[in-house]
Amino acid sequence: MNSLDRPDLELVLAVRDGGSLAAAAQALGLAPSVVTKRLAALESRLGQRLFERTTRRLALTREGEAVCTHARGLLDGFAALEAELRERQQGLAGTLRLAATLGFGRRWVGPALAQFQQAHPQLRIELTLTERLPELAAEGFDGAVWLWSVQSRHAADWTTRRLARNQRVVVAAPSYLKAHGTPDTPESLTRHACLRVREHEEAGRPAQAPAHWALRHERDGTLHRVRVDGPLASNSGELVRDWCLAGHGLMLRSLWDVAPLIAEGRLVRVLPRHAMTDADILWIAPWQPKTPRRVRLLVDALAERFRAEPWKSGRAG
Repeated sequence: MNSLDRPDLELVLAVRDGGSLAAAAQALGLAPSVVTKRLAALESRLGQRLFERTTRRLALTREGEAVCTHARGLLDGFAALEAELRERQQGLAGTLRLAATLGFGRRWVGPALAQFQQAHPQLRIELTLTERLPELAAEGFDGAVWLWSVQSRHAADWTTRRLARNQRVVVAAPSYLKAHGTPDTPESLTRHACLRVREHEEAGRPAQAPAHWALRHERDGTLHRVRVDGPLASNSGELVRDWCLAGHGLMLRSLWDVAPLIAEGRLVRVLPRHAMTDADILWIAPWQPKTPRRVRLLVDALAERFRAEPWKSGRAG
């Protein structure tokens, strides 16, 4: 059997998608007679009929279905290869559309993207900060930097990579601990005012419902699931942090957010050998047969920047 080339694949897909030779001709910008001749020549060269023709419609044969099954992936591969060759010759160019969670995106992803763009001045980067993960492919995003596990009917169509480990820790202001004492076990948290962030909790739960903090011991791995409660809760993590700084209670918060405050002495880590480890920092992207070079290099740069968990140094991003 003779091989198929790129124009052949584009022709077969255009006929299938259009449902007629006339529609395919319009999509390809060709005269209908040219499409008819090219399809006939292709089938003759392959020795296979790709479409059954009737007076009303075209229908794919089994051989035609086999060609179409692989054609889109091959064409996408051609396009990705061409884009990569252009980037290698001209430097990274084009636009990257990204999403990130609000707090981490503003504090850590934003500065990282600005540095990456300065290194590749022909590149444009658009960052959307949101607390709801977009439908990445449908909304035209190249990927997202996310802190929560992905639960979606489209998750199987995405690729993920861990950029860094993260943990949530219990903290309080020195003024609160002076007034109420310092918890010495996870279970003792039940006797304290615990400030709750509700942005990631299950929808539909009553606002006054207690929360559960699952704290794991860093050495022996023992898990303590503690039911906590308190008079103050909000869907804003920043507001809960402000309450904590003002001495209104204990807070469970990501280390990337509070490490600088701990270093400054404005917050104290409580139960320092326990943490909640459910929010690693992930790269999430729509699956594609070949990832564009600009995306690959960006993800590598983010992984390198975050691998050492720079927030542990106590410096802001």
